[in-house]
Amino acid sequence: MKQRKIPMRKCVVTNEKYPKKELIRIVKNKEDEVFVDLTGKKNGRGAYILLKKDIIEKAKKTKILNKQLEIEVPEHIYEELFSLLDKG
Repeated sequence: MKQRKIPMRKCVVTNEKYPKKELIRIVKNKEDEVFVDLTGKKNGRGAYILLKKDIIEKAKKTKILNKQLEIEVPEHIYEELFSLLDKG
């Protein structure tokens, strides 16, 4: 029986690989809109981040998502990530 490979992605903050399901994708589309992609399938340039409070805070402080997506990431994106923490 052939084993299925688990898709892995790298967190832009920790630079470590995790199963795709453990990460949240932030996307910038062609219209330069930035949003949290919970499906992981939306079109656009994506950056993955581990959904942990200290990781989100570090991403915000270092502006790593701005560098990865080549755009200023709006404050509401970080607020949405923090609100997802509360739901988890």
